Amino acid sequence: MKITFPHLGNSYIAAKALFNGLGIECVIPPFSNKKALEIGALHSPEEICLPFKIMMGNYIQSIEAGADTVIITGSCGPCRYGEYCEVQMNTLKRLGYKLDFIVIDQPGDIGFRELLRRVGKISAAASISKAEQLKIVRKAYKIINMIDKLEARARYLCGYEVNNGQCKKLLNECKKKAVEYHTPDEMINHLNMYSDKLDNIPVDKDRKPLKVAIMGEIYTILEPFSNLYIEDKLMDYGVSSKRGITPSWWIKDMLLSPIKLNSMDIRRASKKYLPLYIGGHARECIGEAVLAEQEGFDGAIQIFPMGCMPEIVSKSILPSISKDNDFPIMTLVVDEMTGEAGYVTRIEAFIDLLERRKEYVLFGS
Repeated sequence: MKITFPHLGNSYIAAKALFNGLGIECVIPPFSNKKALEIGALHSPEEICLPFKIMMGNYIQSIEAGADTVIITGSCGPCRYGEYCEVQMNTLKRLGYKLDFIVIDQPGDIGFRELLRRVGKISAAASISKAEQLKIVRKAYKIINMIDKLEARARYLCGYEVNNGQCKKLLNECKKKAVEYHTPDEMINHLNMYSDKLDNIPVDKDRKPLKVAIMGEIYTILEPFSNLYIEDKLMDYGVSSKRGITPSWWIKDMLLSPIKLNSMDIRRASKKYLPLYIGGHARECIGEAVLAEQEGFDGAIQIFPMGCMPEIVSKSILPSISKDNDFPIMTLVVDEMTGEAGYVTRIEAFIDLLERRKEYVLFGS
């Protein structure tokens, strides 16, 4: 078994630690890029959303590097993501690739027994005992939490840093070096070291930077290539940003959803505007917009791929939140035709708006 998986934010770091620890060979696809998108778009249904196309490119590049098993998270909800695994499996089969797909669905949708059966395929290929496997899983879970927390701190602290660009440089360096380690323990030590480095970055606590929340469809806010590296751009502008949805958040949400204890703060915040789950992460988008205003953020940016039905519903609700709370919210829709120049212009114009509003509040003019 030689496993691969699509890129999704920081998940590749924890995945490498997990499979290395289990003694299972894995192929990390090249970071999502224009070539991956071109390959994926060539073999994807014309009107399918952007994440599908990039994932297809990830798979094909990994298959060409020797991968024979694909792990993907699934969904039985109304979002088109629920069709991904079936369409992708059929497409790759039609292209002549012989693959095994392991689809990790939420236990509330498929039941714990079926989830354990699917995970058991991975466990059976491991070269260590069951007890050791559990230890490795716990360490991999610790790693995804650590890297997500470190990234969140770096994205937020960049607005306060004394030396511009220091947080971004440290974060990128940390991620680049993390995948060079071969055991989970080495990776944990590495992340602890960079967490300490982040603590020692000089900051000006009296500074009042712009604070922007990022929300929307999970793939396009987590995978930087799909959103044209918006979080890095905000760091370059000296803007502190926050993104509530992370790979570690997704794991917690998946495990707690069967007992209805998942994301309780988001559910409470979204109740007035969207009390029901309608697929995708529409309810999370609404809840995070409300929470961002309550936490004193200056504005929020919603990002989703062209044609994403749940986020289209969210987009229609966000103006009400903006009006009720005098809270600026901008929506960015992305697909393979998105031009970076116009995209950046919109971001810069939104930041300029937020700066003018902040100046008016602080100085009354």
